[in-house]
Amino acid sequence: MTAHPVAPNTPDAELLEDYSENSYPAMIFNRAKASAFMDRTELNYEELPLKTFPNLVLLTRKDNAKSQKSLQATEDSLGWILNTSGTTGKPKQVGLSHHFMYMAGQDDLVSHRMTEDDTVLIVMPMFHINAQELIIVSTLMSSGRIVVAPKFSASQFWNWIKDNDCTWTSVVPTIVSILLKNENSLASFSPNHKLRFVRCASAMLPIDRNREFGQRFGVPILEGYGMTESCSQCTLNPLDAMKLGSVGKPYGSEVKILDGNRMTSEAGIKGEIVIRGPHVITYYLEPNPDSFKDGWLLTGDLGYFDEDGYLWLNGRRKNVINRGGEKINPTVIENAIGGLDYVKNIAAVALPDDIYGEIVAAAVILQPDVKANEQVKQAIIAHCQKHLIRYECPEEIYFVDNFPLNPTNKIMRPQLSQILIQQKLVRKSQVVERMLSEA
Repeated sequence: MTAHPVAPNTPDAELLEDYSENSYPAMIFNRAKASAFMDRTELNYEELPLKTFPNLVLLTRKDNAKSQKSLQATEDSLGWILNTSGTTGKPKQVGLSHHFMYMAGQDDLVSHRMTEDDTVLIVMPMFHINAQELIIVSTLMSSGRIVVAPKFSASQFWNWIKDNDCTWTSVVPTIVSILLKNENSLASFSPNHKLRFVRCASAMLPIDRNREFGQRFGVPILEGYGMTESCSQCTLNPLDAMKLGSVGKPYGSEVKILDGNRMTSEAGIKGEIVIRGPHVITYYLEPNPDSFKDGWLLTGDLGYFDEDGYLWLNGRRKNVINRGGEKINPTVIENAIGGLDYVKNIAAVALPDDIYGEIVAAAVILQPDVKANEQVKQAIIAHCQKHLIRYECPEEIYFVDNFPLNPTNKIMRPQLSQILIQQKLVRKSQVVERMLSEA
């Protein structure tokens, strides 16, 4: 059996389309999601009375028994099919074999120094590679203990850690920010815990947030770099030699920088990160040949190595803003503005421009007690002028309540750009109306 976990908030139409394309022999949903398949006469409908999840439904194809082939599982059989994040386009389907899962689990186990005495708290979604591989498989291999939270809760997080004697957990940068800012989180924190580290991945964590978390809670954040296509991590900060802000050194896989047509690990060379190894895919389930070069996977992430062999991330290739030929990394802008106390979150994206082709726009979510006004906007502009190169400074600043996020809470930047374009059009119409009224 090959499992294909999907996000619980996946739209019904998308689930139906997925089923039509793949004809899965069996599917498990809650009753609400299963109801979308009620008119499919080729499916059997059976409720699963589990104590932990009482509302599950098993859907099976009626012709499955006749068409089912007798297959012997091997090391190369697929254990999972997982979707990529799809922040810059349609998610790709990644097939991960049992061999990949074993090799990656071994690397995770050893690099994090897991033992049978460890207890890990899962707050990450179960359809994500982080929870399935980095946490579950490696912990099963170490004979450790797993505690599963229903979902992330800032007010419950530290209680879960303390009450279950958790020794580590894995989060994303958004959770780090919430734990630092949420009053319920801060109020429930107690230094009487057993955390060895907090693992953070899936997106870039600003250095200031990393440092603040360690100082406030007395727990180091362990950053690494990996992706669904590598069945978890490719690099990790060594526990006894961490470099704040970097994602560590290659572990269990080869990592290079694409410089023109050559792959290099020379210090200071910036370019696209490429990977290969015993747990890195060599093809997608749907043909995508442009994602590979000479046996290496082109990750789409930008980065460079320092003199000590540590990898530093430098944004996404598709997210780079091209302002009149000047290539601008959104992360630089996000780090500058994100350090302001009154800013809860910020994303820098490109907006189309008749003169420069693209300009920099900043979408800012303020802290709940801060009111969006012209004074705050001017303060952000002044801060950028002091800390950024002139062409990196945002030419448009928008205050928003939230960002469009994918199921793993990564910002969907193309959609965010479209939202800001609409806001820009509204601004222009308001200016025209005001000029006409004054005339």
